[in-house]
Amino acid sequence: MAKTTDKPAADQSPAADLLLTFRDKVFTSRTLIIPATGRSLPVAKSVVAVSASDEQALSYLKAHKEFEPLE
Repeated sequence: MAKTTDKPAADQSPAADLLLTFRDKVFTSRTLIIPATGRSLPVAKSVVAVSASDEQALSYLKAHKEFEPLE
């Protein structure tokens, strides 16, 4: 009989976190600082990418007209 082995949950690779990208309409390169937490978000080549689950970064980017979401 063939033996099946179950992998523990820790060994299974988690699903890749979805990244959302925004275009910086003003600068091609800069570092954004989120005021509430002091975290930094790098802008490179007019693009900044954040995790879809990062509510603080998303609300910061959506609140400023200098950034537009890319598809």
